[in-house]
Amino acid sequence: MNIFVTGATGYIGGTVAVKLMEAGHRVTGLARNAERATLLEERGITPVVGTLDDLDVLAAAAKAADAIANTANADHPFAARALAEALEGSAKTLLHTSGTTIIADNATGEPSDAVFNEDMPRGRLPEKASRIATDRLVVETARRGVRAVVLCPGLVYGAGLGVARHSPQIPAFIATAKAAGIPRHVGRGLNVWSNVHVEDCADAYLAALEHGPAGAFYFLEGGADSMIDVNRAVAQMLGLGEETQAMTLDEAAREWNVPMAHAMGSNVRVSADKARKVLAWMPSRPAMCDDIVGGSYRDLQSS
Repeated sequence: MNIFVTGATGYIGGTVAVKLMEAGHRVTGLARNAERATLLEERGITPVVGTLDDLDVLAAAAKAADAIANTANADHPFAARALAEALEGSAKTLLHTSGTTIIADNATGEPSDAVFNEDMPRGRLPEKASRIATDRLVVETARRGVRAVVLCPGLVYGAGLGVARHSPQIPAFIATAKAAGIPRHVGRGLNVWSNVHVEDCADAYLAALEHGPAGAFYFLEGGADSMIDVNRAVAQMLGLGEETQAMTLDEAAREWNVPMAHAMGSNVRVSADKARKVLAWMPSRPAMCDDIVGGSYRDLQSS
């Protein structure tokens, strides 16, 4: 098959693209400029030059492909709608990427026992309304002849296989720890995030491409960790001892940015039992804290 991947130079999309090619598919990737197009060509991916704002480019690439993996931006409803409308009536597959902050709370580092599955109401915070509406838009295109599947991963970690090697969260914790001489987290850091290794995440895309039913939505997770435990792993990896330090939300916003400060202080816990059962998806890569202490994040420090 010829698969059109948005975000092919990104973290999740780049890893998905490599996995697709390893499975024997041809990949066409969106590249925002000539430089990014060259990076794709070097990896055996046919580039389509354009951005998510070039809706006519997206529609043309979608119609020319056998399936689409939209991994570039979960918060670009116009691109999602253009891709979905281009596939109406075609029975082609559209794999759309969401993100589990759609169920985030405003905990500022405090714990919660809530664990979400796909049948529970989503959207505890108003800033996530647009993403939830975009997910719904994609799912509902199944009624109009599109094999649409939404994949919603937790915090994605590990070494990517494409151009982008890591997502921003763990490197941000590492950079903060290096600068301060001690790892820092929002509040007490007892809030918990579900997480998934980037290769396990990409495997779910291939499973959904092969046999995901139209109109499905799947959370993806391979484990869960509190932010204080994540930062303890950072401390161990950097040789900083066992202590961590609390930040206020305002301090975290100045250290990172406002959205990340709120996100890293929230609880984002989901169950991927549905993906395991329906897609026969079985995450198997190292746990996130293990990967921080002695895996790809340690390697990142020496690169």
